[in-house]
Amino acid sequence: MLRQLALTDMDAAARVHRTAFDQAMPWLVGLHTPDEDRWFYRERVFPTCRVWGRFDGDELSGIMAFRDGWVEQLYVLPAAQGRGFGTELLDVAKASCDRLELWTFQRNAPARRFYEVRGFALVEQNDGTRNEEREPDARYLWRRQ
Repeated sequence: MLRQLALTDMDAAARVHRTAFDQAMPWLVGLHTPDEDRWFYRERVFPTCRVWGRFDGDELSGIMAFRDGWVEQLYVLPAAQGRGFGTELLDVAKASCDRLELWTFQRNAPARRFYEVRGFALVEQNDGTRNEEREPDARYLWRRQ
């Protein structure tokens, strides 16, 4: 099931984010505590973004937050990856926007492949001095044909 999330889903969304983030980028594990993750979703993500979730039965297995042509967050639990959940979530944003941009880390090769296969093109790379993690990143752009 795919649905827009409410603030009552915040804890589950923060858990999906942290689990998927830590699995994809183990070199950044421990960057934030669970309390910090919940604060981030409550104070930054939910107030400014449309947040959608993909459920596998009763379990929230994937999340996406987007706003004003930007994908801010897209995470799928490791056990649920490869089942189309990320694509379903991304399609929600694509249906709402004529163009989308996003940042991902340069070292996150699986994420980069995921976006490239779904029509995103690399438009910029940075050395990481502009992000909190100080990790080299890459900006991608998708435009509706």
